[in-house]
Amino acid sequence: MQNQFERENGLRPHHQAWLSGYLSLVGPETVHRVIDKLDPLVGLEIQQINSTKRGGGVAELLRSLVPMMSGLGLRTDWNCISASDGFFDATKKIHNLLQGQEGALNEEQWQLYETTTAQNSDLIDPRKDVVIIHDPQPLPLVRNRRNGRHWVWRCHIDLTDTNHATWGRLAPYVDRFDKAIFSRPDYAQPIRASKAFVLPAIDPFTAKNRDLSEAACDACLDSYGIPRDLPLVVQVSRFDPWKDPLGVIEACEKAQRDCDFRLVLLGNMADDDPEGLRIHKELEARQSDKIIVCAKGDDQILVNALQRKAAIVIQKSLREGFGLTVTEGMWKGRPVIAGAVGGITDQITNEENGILVSSVEETAERIVQLLRDGDFADRIGSNARTTVTEKFLMIRLLEDELDVLASL
Repeated sequence: MQNQFERENGLRPHHQAWLSGYLSLVGPETVHRVIDKLDPLVGLEIQQINSTKRGGGVAELLRSLVPMMSGLGLRTDWNCISASDGFFDATKKIHNLLQGQEGALNEEQWQLYETTTAQNSDLIDPRKDVVIIHDPQPLPLVRNRRNGRHWVWRCHIDLTDTNHATWGRLAPYVDRFDKAIFSRPDYAQPIRASKAFVLPAIDPFTAKNRDLSEAACDACLDSYGIPRDLPLVVQVSRFDPWKDPLGVIEACEKAQRDCDFRLVLLGNMADDDPEGLRIHKELEARQSDKIIVCAKGDDQILVNALQRKAAIVIQKSLREGFGLTVTEGMWKGRPVIAGAVGGITDQITNEENGILVSSVEETAERIVQLLRDGDFADRIGSNARTTVTEKFLMIRLLEDELDVLASL
C-alpha cells in the first residue's frame, strides 16, 4: 500500500530515499522527469574508474554520484588504479601539458604510464555493461576492452590550449571509446568517438554543502583557531599552481592596504597530485597575522563553515575545467571572485551572480569593492544561490548522465 508521501508525490521508496530532498529545491516536475529517464535503465551495471578517492573534483563528484546511482537501481561500482609516486609524477605532468603548460614527457615516463595501467587491467569488471574512465590517468585501460560493453571517457580537464604532442599520444586511446564526455564544447578535440558535453554539479546534502547554523560555523572556526574579528576572504582548493594561490596572496596583500580583512587559504593534497606538498610549503612561507594557510581541506565541515562565514569566496584559477569550489561558494549565497577561465565562465555572469577577474590587480580592486559595497555583495550572492539551484545541483548532473547512458 502506498504511504501518504508516495501518493502525494508519486515517488516509490527508492526514489523517495534519493530524490525527495530535491522536490523543494527544483520542483516535482524536474524530479519526475529524471525518474522517467531513470526507470528504463534500472538494472544497468556500471563501473566508474579514476585515480583517487581522496582530494580533487573527480573524487568529489563520484563520492555522491555513485551511491546515488546505485540507490536508484543503476548498479554502480567505483574503483581506483594503484600506482607508484613516479606514475603520478608523470600523470600530473600530462595533466599540466594538456592544460597548456610547455614541455614534454620523456619516453621513460610514457613507458611507466603505459606499463602501470597495464598492471591495473584486473581492475576491470567483466560483468559491467558500461565502463566509465575519468581523465588521463587510467585512460590506457581501454586496451583491455572486450566486445559487448560500452566504454566512456570523461575528461574533466580544460583542453582549450592543449599541448598537441601530448594529446597526440593519448588520442589513439580516446578513439577506442564509444563516447567522450567533455565539460564544454571548446574543450573537445578531433576524435572518432562521439561526444557529449556535461557540466559538473554539487551535492547540496553533503556535510560540505548542507545548511550549517551560525553557532556551528563559529564553533568549527574556533576549534581550528581561525579568528573572526575581521572579514574573511577565503579560497578553498587543492594546493596546485593552476589555482594560483600565490596570486591570491599577492592580490590580498594589495587589497589590505585599503581594507582590513583576513585571507584564509584552505587546501589539501590529492593522492594523485605530487605538487601539493611543494605548493603548501611555499604558501606557509607567506603566512602572517592576516594570511592563514590551512591544510585541513578534507574536513568538509570546516569547508562549509569557512565558505558560509566568508565575506568573499575566491577561486582565482588560471585554468579550470569547471571549479566545484566556485559552485560551493555560490550555493552558500556568497559573492565569489573567480578567474575568467574555462568552466567558471559557465557559472558566473560578471557582476550579476559573481565577479570574473583576469589579473592580480583586478582581483585586489574587486575585493575592496565588495568589502565596501555590502548591498552589491549581497545582491550577487543572492543571485549566485539562484543560479546553482537552477543549473548546478547533483540532480541535473544525474539527468545528464542518464541521457549519456541512454545514448549508448
